[in-house]
Amino acid sequence: MPRIDLYRNIHMGQRARLFALAVELGAADGADQAVAEEFADRALAMTAELREHADHEDTHIHPLLRERAPAAADALDAEHIRLDAALAALDERARAFPKAGSHTRAGSDAQAGSDARAEAQHALYLAVNELISAYLAHLHAEETVAMPALWAAYGDGELGAVFGGFQATRSPEQRLGDLRGMLPALPPRVRAAIARATVEALPPAEAGSGLYALSTTLAPAQRARLYDDLGAPEAWAVR
Repeated sequence: MPRIDLYRNIHMGQRARLFALAVELGAADGADQAVAEEFADRALAMTAELREHADHEDTHIHPLLRERAPAAADALDAEHIRLDAALAALDERARAFPKAGSHTRAGSDAQAGSDARAEAQHALYLAVNELISAYLAHLHAEETVAMPALWAAYGDGELGAVFGGFQATRSPEQRLGDLRGMLPALPPRVRAAIARATVEALPPAEAGSGLYALSTTLAPAQRARLYDDLGAPEAWAVR
């Protein structure tokens, strides 16, 4: 039976959102003010999410490493310091993007403003990819160094208690948001297992609406596969 993995599923969701942000930002019409503001907001939301995630790890996981695998804890602490710089640079570029060229007039000024906006968009694109480069290395360290160290030092009962302690700090809305962020990036079997456990924990009268709420971020084909795997008709899940 697979061991409890404190990193795997959440990291898969983070990778998917980071990659989507980079690809969609690169192809976006940044000259449109609403589009520029949308991508600035998405970038800032992403850095906020990653900072919150790091805080959760510092609170719930890193104390375990410091107690029984201090070398792994030291390596992750150094990684977090390096990531802080990339997150700060991305925040700066995101805030600058929608402001660039927004106060220019017609004629040559308009062209200069258009050029400034295009450069600001590309600068944000580079900052997103710089963060992705640093963050992928960080995730790899957690998954290939920290998690094996935790498996060697702790049993699944202890690791499950850590995960349960984290879950207890999350509101129902936050837990739903966590699942919505992960499920589209997971394989069908894993997605179905998580959805089944979540729905079975609900009162029977709320099961259909709970499954609907879980599946809102899935692509149509993913949603159809989930319902098929659960043996439930899509019409069963209601708002």
